[in-house]
Amino acid sequence: MIFDRQKQRLLLEGREYTPDDISRLLAEGENAYPSAIRDLFLFLREWFNDSPFMKVHTSGSTGTPKELTVRKEQMMQSARLTCEFLNLQPGDKALLCMNLRYIGAMMVVVRSLIAGLNLFVRPATGHPLADINESLKFAAMVPLQVYNTLQVSVEKERLQQTDILIIGGGAVDSALEAEIKRLPGAVYSTYGMTETLSHIALRRLNGASASEHYYPFSSVRLSLSSENTLVIEAPLVCDEVLQTNDMARIYSDGSFMILGRKDNVINSGGIKIQAEEMEKRLQSLIDVPFVITSVPDRRLGQAVTLLIEGRLHLTAIEGRIQAVLEPYYRPKYIRMVNHIPRTENGKINRAECRILAQNLHLGGKEE
Repeated sequence: MIFDRQKQRLLLEGREYTPDDISRLLAEGENAYPSAIRDLFLFLREWFNDSPFMKVHTSGSTGTPKELTVRKEQMMQSARLTCEFLNLQPGDKALLCMNLRYIGAMMVVVRSLIAGLNLFVRPATGHPLADINESLKFAAMVPLQVYNTLQVSVEKERLQQTDILIIGGGAVDSALEAEIKRLPGAVYSTYGMTETLSHIALRRLNGASASEHYYPFSSVRLSLSSENTLVIEAPLVCDEVLQTNDMARIYSDGSFMILGRKDNVINSGGIKIQAEEMEKRLQSLIDVPFVITSVPDRRLGQAVTLLIEGRLHLTAIEGRIQAVLEPYYRPKYIRMVNHIPRTENGKINRAECRILAQNLHLGGKEE
């Protein structure tokens, strides 16, 4: 692997570009290229400059987006860990189809640079395989992209020809996971965040090694805080010990499960309810996007609220919920909305969902 940035080369659909090539192409005019290629070249211009640092942005799925300054050396170490774990080799065909504003997409490029992968670039749309005619070794997508791809037979066939797929940027629900289990290639859910420069653990979703547990890279050390939130020590990619807001359970073999975010615990009449756990229990009952959130309540403190995207029969939904949830877990309010709020990269925007639920509650009507 190549860690000297000035010796790295971009292999783009079989054609090699040096740092000087990138500078020259941009000097000739940024607008001469499709937006996805232009964004790639702009990222590379920053990557190849003299600064050892880069600016990255958090997604803002749980609060206000933040700008972070990270070390390029640590980004390369993160890329190395993934390439070694997945046994990616020079010339392997890799797909970049996510927004280069965020760390997940950046790391696809860095992996390509240090390992000599042959990069194919497509816009960050819901159907990234719509015009891919290559059998890919490696691809990284968000859950919505995977879901959309599986709905179109031609795109699904191309995904079936992809050897390795990693899915990040959001939870993989049980219905999507069931479809993924039928894919022949190796598919992983990733665990990580901007602060850890992409993922520090992987969970196999299909095949004989499929598991509900995430397995961290060997250089990562995990523990739990007094509130049972995950504490990450990953010295290769993060200078400080990272205190997360993710409620977790760690097992004797070093693997772990994420139960949900501390921010998403709803305290309803003294009963602590994990929003993600409730969503998992309801997943098989509601076949459209939905989210569990809360609104302030004078008696309960917080009242569990279910937002459903679309227009479904309310009585039928209430009946299904009563069959699977104990009374104190059931949503006190169910609201139909046109759209579940999401961030730019497709994650559920929990903060906006709470605001939407509260506005609907105060208005006493649907969106």
